[in-house]
Amino acid sequence: MPNAVLDAARRLLSSFVKPGRILVAVSGGSDSMGLLFALHSAIAEEKGGFSLAACTVDHALRSGSAVEAEAVGRFCAELDIPHRVLRWEGDKPQTGIQAAARNKRYELLAVAANAFDADCIATGHTADDQCETIAMRGARHPVEGETGEGQGAAGMAATMLYARQIWVLRPFLGIRRAEIRTYLERRGIGWSDDPSNVNPQFERARLRADVDRSNCASSPVWSGAQRAASSARAAALIEERVKVHEALVAEIAASSAVKMDNPDWRRGLMSVAAVLGGRGHLPARATIKRLSDFLRSDRPGRMTAGRVVFDRRRSGLYLYREPRNLPVLGIGPGGRGLWDGRFSIASLGPALTVSAGVDGAALQQRLIDAGLPKGVARRASEVAPRIVSAEPESSGREAAVIECRIGLYDTFLPGFDRIMADAVAVLFGRERYPAPPVHDV
Repeated sequence: MPNAVLDAARRLLSSFVKPGRILVAVSGGSDSMGLLFALHSAIAEEKGGFSLAACTVDHALRSGSAVEAEAVGRFCAELDIPHRVLRWEGDKPQTGIQAAARNKRYELLAVAANAFDADCIATGHTADDQCETIAMRGARHPVEGETGEGQGAAGMAATMLYARQIWVLRPFLGIRRAEIRTYLERRGIGWSDDPSNVNPQFERARLRADVDRSNCASSPVWSGAQRAASSARAAALIEERVKVHEALVAEIAASSAVKMDNPDWRRGLMSVAAVLGGRGHLPARATIKRLSDFLRSDRPGRMTAGRVVFDRRRSGLYLYREPRNLPVLGIGPGGRGLWDGRFSIASLGPALTVSAGVDGAALQQRLIDAGLPKGVARRASEVAPRIVSAEPESSGREAAVIECRIGLYDTFLPGFDRIMADAVAVLFGRERYPAPPVHDV
């Protein structure tokens, strides 16, 4: 009888550009235990240069988590798979605990991947998880068919780049949890159940109780291929229509600004705006609609959304950070910090203070020389980072390395958005994102 679980593991191995080491994230639950054992079995068949390592992240949020991590370690030892437990130490936030736990989990998995010299991380996300994710994102960002600006309509991607460092692979997105549990039961392999999965305090658990999976298609509203195609079209439009100056202001020709009926152009433009505003997400759909109506009107004026001014003039459309709530950041000697969500700043030695309003005649002039209106150049220079060194003899700018942060993608980049992410990164003076270790899966 065909085995969907083992077949999924085989497909993953066959998708690699070249064999390598896979770090499997194993919590002890059925999904990750099934993934570990299926990959172990598929590699035994393959005999082609693949190897496994495993990591359990103990979030230390409940009693029993350490015992469960130890049980995973014993199972890995039986399979002769090297295993590490990494624990979330320190105080935990009082709110947003699941989002914080997710971020910490990937951070620690990346540490383990580096320690094991792994080429990628594999996680056991299933079709059930996909269904819940689409429901959660749909509740936060309602969409209309395929015109929802990409607000989660494609669900989780089969590949995801974390922190520009390591690719995360999700080979079980087409597999139901019940199939994985049957696979394990037939082999006499047990698992642990995390009680937080049914705790109504958490959004996903509430949805898990409410969603009728018999009526929930495992396929997302957009397929990954459709999302990737949209991203490629958006990338082409970004490259054709948008100029970015000094990572501070975007310039769009008046003839392009009005074309807001094109969903790919809307998504591309909103992605550029998110970077200028230091945001890690696109504006809400209602905000995008208001912006679209404003830009279609073809009348001069200004509108602010997502901390970005959309400055409409007869010469074109200009986007720049609004001059409000700009922070002051202290960076210790040799340290690093993120200023305003827009710029990563690293000290080359002295302590630094970062605030808004670079001493800017030279910057303003460069923007004017680039063809920007004087008013736009002035406003853009007012929201640039001003860096002051604690050592008076050294210039702040000379004492620092400044890099524009792409908040949409620098932490979590879905594989189907990589083409558009590359276009945005290049626009803001960043390198392209590394390619995944697999072909499309």
